[in-house]
Amino acid sequence: MNVLFTCGGTAGHVNPAVALAHIFQARNPGCRVLFVGADGGMENKLVPKEGYRIQTVTITNFHRSFAPADIAHNLGTLMNMQKSKKQARAILDEFKPNLVVGTGGYASFPVVNEAAHRGIPTAVHESNAVPGLTTKALSRVVDRVMVGFEESREHYDNPDKVVVTGTPVRGDFFKYTREEARAKLGFPDDRPLLLSYWGSLGAEVMNQKMVDFIAKECYEGAPWRHIHGAGRDFPWMQEELLRRGLKLGDNGVEVREYIYDMPLVMAAADLVLCRAGASTISELAAIAKPAVLVPSPNVTANHQEKNARVLAGQGAAVLLREADCVENTLYDKAALLLQSRDRREGMVTALRAMAVPNAGEKIYETLREILK
Repeated sequence: MNVLFTCGGTAGHVNPAVALAHIFQARNPGCRVLFVGADGGMENKLVPKEGYRIQTVTITNFHRSFAPADIAHNLGTLMNMQKSKKQARAILDEFKPNLVVGTGGYASFPVVNEAAHRGIPTAVHESNAVPGLTTKALSRVVDRVMVGFEESREHYDNPDKVVVTGTPVRGDFFKYTREEARAKLGFPDDRPLLLSYWGSLGAEVMNQKMVDFIAKECYEGAPWRHIHGAGRDFPWMQEELLRRGLKLGDNGVEVREYIYDMPLVMAAADLVLCRAGASTISELAAIAKPAVLVPSPNVTANHQEKNARVLAGQGAAVLLREADCVENTLYDKAALLLQSRDRREGMVTALRAMAVPNAGEKIYETLREILK
């Protein structure tokens, strides 16, 4: 069996495909896997680290603006679409896949579209709550559309094709209970744990706000534990906190450059402050972790805010726009939730109702069905 996965642009698109590749090879000895991404995309680094071969097509996005530079970019995109069609045909001719699965990103379009027109079994999986342009277009030609949440079904023209499968999450996130994680982290008291991070690289705007947030919680006697991942902003954050005379660590407040043990720390957390990317909301839903979501305003089609609104609409998270994080707004919302066990338990119940257990298994069975 030959299975082709095409994805790219973000880890939220790549990670589900990698998880599925592992499942297919574990269940089907001799199964060959090929990934297809975009020239220069982050998938070209992520996929080989997982031991898989990747090829690329030349594809770019469309800019939704009529500025001269954007018009020129879009003309280039039209030319790249023609080039990517030829590249997709060559890849399919060489690899001869029995199944083609797209998990998001512009690279998915030419490959999945060509495979569908050849009659090869095809499917797309959308980690975001609301489909992007690529998934929306491909949903009309593929055999199955797989989505993370029931609320996503309404966004597709042919709901009969849509299967709510959830999104695969790394097994490490299910390794520890809250109590086991707290013990492993060496917490000597029962103060709740707040976890905050704004993506693997951090986000300067939000990290500037976190300096005031951390200062305020320290001035108030550190009423809860706090682990913050600063990303590339760690050096100046550390310097600024020291300049304010704040010595962290002994009081249970930590600022780290990266949170390398994220599954452990998230398992221990009572509340998370974070963005609302596809991977993040999948992890929060899978392990039912209450969160205040501050969507990045700098993503295509405002996907993160749409993700956050789906969770907030079910009472599973609190949505706070970045523009509304003024003065102590973020601090006050976090403090209110950390002080209210009942409110957090209500969010946990809502998250469990939205989550799809064993998402990887459900996606695998859905794909096996179209192979039949």
